[in-house]
Amino acid sequence: MIAPLRLGVPVPDAVALRAGLQLPTRVKRAVDEAALCGRLLTSRCLAAADDRTEPTVRLQARLATANKTLAAYDPRLVTRWADLPSLNH
Repeated sequence: MIAPLRLGVPVPDAVALRAGLQLPTRVKRAVDEAALCGRLLTSRCLAAADDRTEPTVRLQARLATANKTLAAYDPRLVTRWADLPSLNH
């Protein structure tokens, strides 16, 4: 399945907060986990390359687990590489 394109329409913070409060607890935790893993993966990609890939693999596994929960609730919530902060690929 191809994910739909995301529109660049700004959403006021109050509206985003109100919508976020309606999510189930497991989905909120998955959103937080995906955001955390995304930030950590981005910082690892931008940092100097090291030989240890095990932490990166664990972060990717955590991101995949969070994405499975998000995709089960709503496929538009899945975190992709293009969504990760300050990562230009």
